[in-house]
Amino acid sequence: MNYLAPSILAADFSCLGEQVKCLDRAGAQYVHIDVMDGNFVPSISFGMPVIQTLRPCTGRVFDVHLMIEEPSRYLKEFVKCGADMITVHAESCRHLDRTIDEIRQLGIRASVALNPGTDLSVLEYVLPKLDMVLVMTVNPGFGGQKFIGYTKDKIRKLRRIMEERGIKADIEVDGGITLENVGSVLEAGANVIVAGSAVFKGDIEENVKSFLEVMG
Repeated sequence: MNYLAPSILAADFSCLGEQVKCLDRAGAQYVHIDVMDGNFVPSISFGMPVIQTLRPCTGRVFDVHLMIEEPSRYLKEFVKCGADMITVHAESCRHLDRTIDEIRQLGIRASVALNPGTDLSVLEYVLPKLDMVLVMTVNPGFGGQKFIGYTKDKIRKLRRIMEERGIKADIEVDGGITLENVGSVLEAGANVIVAGSAVFKGDIEENVKSFLEVMG
């Protein structure tokens, strides 16, 4: 099944709660929440208080993407705030296997993100433990970047590996996704689509419905 995960990094923060409710009404299945620390990535976004405030606004899945150094320090806090799934970067975890286990022990779904230049081989031994892999299709840290074309080959390769090993995990893509290119990443094997500006620029509900129509 395909899922749309609008990234609130592109939302209007003066009315964030209302915009999240718009996503809910339009049928977006996930809310993608980018947490940046100014260390692992250059930008700083928001943290636990914002997530906790948004949690009563919707029952949709909170897909929390931690672009922070050593995320294991904060896993319990993000779960308490309402995370349904936590994605950590392979590049930011000293002990990736242990961090994945900690997420699962907290009773939520575990996901690992890979930057565009990171090889799939880092997942060799942890892939069976994952509910999802996030393939970054831009270099993380800023919204509004252009989709990196070679990441489609990476998605295809990952989907092939999963099928060969009988692994049922989702593949999420994040960065530069628009109505014009979403079909090509779905064809490559992705099934969870993060979109920021393409959802929040203009009529949010209509944009969500357009994505869902294309995604089938």
